[in-house]
Amino acid sequence: MSDVDESARLWKVNRTIHELVKDRGFLVADDEINMDLQRFREAFVTTGGAVDRGKLNFFTQTAANAHDQIYVFFAEEKSVGVKTMRKFLGILEDGKIQRGIIVFPGNMTPSARKVIIAMASEYRLEEFSEADLLVNIVHHTLVPRHEVLTPEEKKVLLEKYRLKETQLPRIQVADPVARYYGLRRGQVVKITRPSETSGRYASYRICF
Repeated sequence: MSDVDESARLWKVNRTIHELVKDRGFLVADDEINMDLQRFREAFVTTGGAVDRGKLNFFTQTAANAHDQIYVFFAEEKSVGVKTMRKFLGILEDGKIQRGIIVFPGNMTPSARKVIIAMASEYRLEEFSEADLLVNIVHHTLVPRHEVLTPEEKKVLLEKYRLKETQLPRIQVADPVARYYGLRRGQVVKITRPSETSGRYASYRICF
C-alpha cells in the first residue's frame, strides 16, 4: 500500500471512530468529523509520507459526566499481541480511564484477545480493525436508526408492555451495529424503521 493510499484510508477510519464515539454520547468536535483529507494529511502525515498513528490517539468524556471517559488507541503493529495490549493498558492506568478502544491495521492475536477478557472486571476494552471502520455502517441507507435505551427507559418499556426480558427479540453482542454502539448484554436498543402506512414504527431488541 502506498503512503497516499494509507493516508486516505486512515482519514476515513479516523472520521468513523470519531463518529462512533460521538454517537455513544461522548464529546467530539465537529471539526474532527468534518476534517477533509488535505487537512488530515497536514496534521498526521510525517515528512517521510507515512501516517503517524500515535498522533491519532485521543480521549474524551461524556457531556453529563467528566469522569466517564474513553481512550482511543491506534496500534502501530499490524498484528496486535500481548505487548501492545500491555502498552494500551498502561496508558489507561496512568490516565485513570476505564474504557478504551484499540484500532489496529491487521489482526489481533488470540493471546491479545484473552487480555481483554482477563481485564474485563477493571477495564471495558473494545477492538476494531481499520477495515471495520472504513465505512460507517450506521450511515448506510439499509440500516435503520438505533437508539440505546437507558436502564430507566428499559424499565418503563418492560412495564408498559408487561414484558420480561426473555420475551424481547434479540441482537447479538457481536452484531456490527451492536459493536458500533458498544452494546452490552442486557441493554435494549430501539430500532426505528420507515413504514408506508404509519410513517415509521419502532421495535426493540435486547443484547445477548
